[in-house]
Amino acid sequence: MTDASAAQAGPDGRPRSVRVVLLALMIAMMLAMLDNMIIGTAMPTIVGELGGLEHLAWVVTSYTLATAASTPIWGKLGDLYGRKSTFMTSIVIFLAGSALSGMAQDMGQLIAFRAVQGLGAGGLMVGVMAIIGDLIPPRERGKYQGMMAGVMALAMIGGPLVGGTITDHWGWRWAFYINLPLGAVALAAVGAVLHLPRKRSEARIDYLGAGLLTVGITAIVLVTTWGGTEYAWTSARIMELIGIGVAALVGFVFWQTRATEPVLPLHIFRSRNFTLMSVIGFITGFVMFGATLFLPLYQQSVQGASATNSGLLLLPMLGAMLVTSMVAGRVTTNTGRYKVFPVAGGALMVVGLYLLSTMDTGTSRFTSGVFMAVVGLGMGCLMQITMLVAQNSVEMKDMGVASSSSTLFRTLGSSFGVAIMGALFNHRVQDVMAERAGALGSKVTEQSAQLDAASLAKLPEAAREAYQHAVSAGTHGAFLLGAAVAVVALVAAVFVKEVPLKGAGPKPSQDAPAPAPVTEAV
Repeated sequence: MTDASAAQAGPDGRPRSVRVVLLALMIAMMLAMLDNMIIGTAMPTIVGELGGLEHLAWVVTSYTLATAASTPIWGKLGDLYGRKSTFMTSIVIFLAGSALSGMAQDMGQLIAFRAVQGLGAGGLMVGVMAIIGDLIPPRERGKYQGMMAGVMALAMIGGPLVGGTITDHWGWRWAFYINLPLGAVALAAVGAVLHLPRKRSEARIDYLGAGLLTVGITAIVLVTTWGGTEYAWTSARIMELIGIGVAALVGFVFWQTRATEPVLPLHIFRSRNFTLMSVIGFITGFVMFGATLFLPLYQQSVQGASATNSGLLLLPMLGAMLVTSMVAGRVTTNTGRYKVFPVAGGALMVVGLYLLSTMDTGTSRFTSGVFMAVVGLGMGCLMQITMLVAQNSVEMKDMGVASSSSTLFRTLGSSFGVAIMGALFNHRVQDVMAERAGALGSKVTEQSAQLDAASLAKLPEAAREAYQHAVSAGTHGAFLLGAAVAVVALVAAVFVKEVPLKGAGPKPSQDAPAPAPVTEAV
């Protein structure tokens, strides 16, 4: 019995069981995406109670590192030993990390427990994508893109709001404890309704490959996190990390050609579409997380928007992304064609980012909202299509590693985007402040080029005006870089080969792997 047919052969044979599983998967996906955004607004309160301000960045970094490093390993474990048990294990680890983080008594404990939480989070997104890949063939999967895009938009908009509300009324520890009831619902639903056959693979886990990949990813994330902030880009520490990362990844690639059961089978990259989707996913992460970092900063510093509901500032972009993702999914399901969306998405991202780079101190909120919507339209064409085409390019036995690889490339893209666009932004802000406000300008931004609302309000009028021009110049450079990078995604999209999607509709091509059967009710 196939994974898909088993999953839908519930006790009563009704498709409702599949919908319950999908709801549970969306809850798990939301947990993974919502966590950092909720915690961000609780950080000042956490530091006030636990102290350890100098280690504050590690509360986020430890979670991000553990998530990125464990992502490909979770995907491979699912392929070897079955997705249901692997996914449920990742939920349990995430909930354990959440409970421990809520009970932390000092900053060191919180950092360690956040790493545990991140370890579980690495399996949440991969598990969601891979299980959906098992349950629903690619031709039908487009119908659920809107659901996934909606969860993403809800997390980005609602995260800061929920985090602030919970912290103000219940205390910061509930920012972690809130995961427990939601996770328990997802765990119970998956355990009771999802029926996938167990796998007992005789293959041994590639521990050496997993270790080399973990070291390489950790070094990359630390370089992008520390570079230009904790350490200068040319410092010995950053150079050491770059050397370690390159050596580990070269060793990993070499070992994967010899391992019996490689963590990341290199043969999946022989598929042109899979490789191109990995590139597009990396650039989408680069652009998206860079945009979500600098747009609220621009609107607060230059346009005078309130920081209280910061997630709402991104509503034009996220709303456009949600609508486009739903339309793309429906069209893909109805026609089986998808190449138009990566091409259109790449073009819209280039145009939208260029428009954002033209914003200055006189740009109205309406105009910037229109520019954001253009970027959102582009990302909506790309966010789920990249995963869909990547999964359609591999055999069922590699569904887990395909899902984890796509997720990993997007995660690494976001790390590079935040680091590189951030470095360019900071450099431009400091230069313009020095030009317009002299020694006072240099002093204002010597600690950080990103001022909060309280610090900005305390500046003299001349310095505040200089800072607004500096932020405009910084966002101009950051978004112009984003537009240049997005050109690569557009070029990659042009070379995508439209292989028929597996599932209902036109007969699949002979070189495409056979789809798992699925009932029409899904």
